[in-house]
Amino acid sequence: MADAAPIRWTEHRHADGDALAAALARAVGERLHAGLHVRGTALLAVSGGSTPRRFLRALAELALDWSRVTITVTDERQVPPTHERSNERLVREHLLREAAAAARFVSLHADAADAEAGLAAVAARIDALPLPFDVLVLGMGNDGHVASLFPGADRLREALDPRGKARVLPLRADAAGEPRLSLTLPALTATRALYLHIEGAAKLAVFEQAMAAESELLPVAMVVRAAPVVTQLYWCP
Repeated sequence: MADAAPIRWTEHRHADGDALAAALARAVGERLHAGLHVRGTALLAVSGGSTPRRFLRALAELALDWSRVTITVTDERQVPPTHERSNERLVREHLLREAAAAARFVSLHADAADAEAGLAAVAARIDALPLPFDVLVLGMGNDGHVASLFPGADRLREALDPRGKARVLPLRADAAGEPRLSLTLPALTATRALYLHIEGAAKLAVFEQAMAAESELLPVAMVVRAAPVVTQLYWCP
């Protein structure tokens, strides 16, 4: 009998967004606490967008030694950190507050003319991180993109190369709006724990279809399949 295909994700369903945010925050908090206990520090990467706001606020309320936690984002738009679409702004407003404000934040923003001009500075910051991440939390778009790895992006093939040396790359895609800087597949899969946070039946269907496909894989499936750990899928209808 042929060996069964490995399980690549575990599903955690919750009744609504509040319950999901609380449960995900507890799970991530436990992982960060374990990292602090074993290694003395912990490294976390989170995604932007509107979905993670409740989760980030719930995470900020946890009792951790935040001064020993380093946080970054999986991707960033080419906008100022004060812009309403900035992922850095999202993290600063919803996570880096009260006790959690003591955490160290590593920005993917560079004050440069474009994403390419700022790449070297941002890449140096990411290369200096003590990977692997203790926890990486991804969101997913309706098109199956994660971080800023959009289907059809100009440098998607390079960003999804599992043998690629770059940990961060600039990408442009029609669906992305602004030019972006994004962690690549090798960086996204350099983690001790991987969580995927989605809401709604439509996104769950996209994820399941992506994982079932045998060709033309969407970015979310590429990351999940390449990850060295089982992805923890947290979702609510």
